[in-house]
Amino acid sequence: MSTVLTDVNPSSDHLYTTEEARWRAVQERDATADEHFVYAVCTTGIYCRPSSSARLPRRENVRFFDNPAAAQAAGYRPSQRASADRSVAAARRAALAAQACRWIESAQTPPSLEALAKQAGVSAFHFHRLFKAETGLTPKAYASAHRAKRLRQELSGACTVTQAIYEAGFNSNSRFYEASADMLGMRPRDYKAGGANTVIRFAVGECSLGSVLVACSERGICAIWLGDDADQLVRDLQDRFPNAQLSGNDPIFEQWVAQVVGFVETPALGLNLPLDVRGTAFQQRVWQALRDLAPGTTVSYAEIAQRIGAPKAVRAVAQACGANQLAIAIPCHRVIRRDGDISGYRWGVERKRELLQRERESDSVTQDNSGC
Repeated sequence: MSTVLTDVNPSSDHLYTTEEARWRAVQERDATADEHFVYAVCTTGIYCRPSSSARLPRRENVRFFDNPAAAQAAGYRPSQRASADRSVAAARRAALAAQACRWIESAQTPPSLEALAKQAGVSAFHFHRLFKAETGLTPKAYASAHRAKRLRQELSGACTVTQAIYEAGFNSNSRFYEASADMLGMRPRDYKAGGANTVIRFAVGECSLGSVLVACSERGICAIWLGDDADQLVRDLQDRFPNAQLSGNDPIFEQWVAQVVGFVETPALGLNLPLDVRGTAFQQRVWQALRDLAPGTTVSYAEIAQRIGAPKAVRAVAQACGANQLAIAIPCHRVIRRDGDISGYRWGVERKRELLQRERESDSVTQDNSGC
C-alpha cells in the first residue's frame, strides 16, 4: 500500500506548556524544545537548554523559564557547556536531515512523514520542523522537487511517457498530469521529444553589456540570457529544445526584447512583462525574495536564506541563483558574498558589477529628483 507524504503545520506551543511536558523534554534531551524554554538548577545556579548534555539534576531542584533572559533575570547564569552542546546538536541535526534526504531520494514512492520520522527516531512534528530548518523545504516539497528531477531524467531516456511516470514515483497518471505543467512547462510527450509541438518565440538584441537573448513560451518569458556571441546564445537555445519550433521573426515579440534591452541600460524603467518562471518550490521562494529587493540593494546568500525562513540553506540558495534562467528579471546579480566580494554570476562578474553600478546610479538619480 502506497503512502502519501503530507505537510503539517502544527503549533508547537502546546507541547511544552506544562512542567511535566518540559521535564520529559529535559529527560529526553529534546532539541526541538530548545527554542521554547530553558531549565535552571537551584543547587548550581546555572540554566541549560533541554538538549544539554549536562548530567540530569534532581527534579525537585529544577525550575523552568520561557527564555534565557527570564532565567538570567532570576539570577541564573548560562551553562559553560552551552556552546559545545549547540555545536554537537547542530551537527546531529544536519546529519539527520542529510540522511532523510537520501531516504526520500532512494524511495520508489514518496515516504510518509510518519515513516520518515520513525526512521529518524523522533516525532513527526520534531522531524518536520528539523528538516525544514536544515534544508529550507518541507519533506513534501523536497520529495516533489526530487520527483520532478527524476521525471525530467526519465523522460530523456524512457521508452514511453507512461514508463517515465511510474519510474519517477507517480502512482497514477491523473496525479502526474495535474503536476506536469508546472514541472515541465509543456506536455510530457513534447518535453520527451525535445520540445516538439512547442512554439518558442525568441529574439536577440544588442546592448552595452553584449548580446541579449529573450525567449518566450506560451506562458511568458522563459529565458533572458546574456553573452558575448549572439549566435552562441541561439545555439544554446536550440540545444535546450532541439525539436521545438523556434520562431525568430515576430515584430511584436521584438518589442519585448527592446523593453529588456531598455531595462538593462536604465534599470529605473522597470520591467513589466509576463514571466514563465519554472523551478522547485525552494527555488521559487529564493527567486521571489530576489524580486522583492529594491534596485541597487545587495545581500548575501545567508541573508536571502534568512528572508525565506531557511537560515541554514545557504548553499541551496546559491544553487537556486545559479539555476536562474531569467537574467535581470530575477535579479540574482544583487547577491554578493558576505565579505562584499562580487563573484559567482552566471553571465560574468563584470556584467554583474556593471548592473549593480547602474542600479545604484538610477536609484541616486531618483532620490535626487524626489528631493527637487
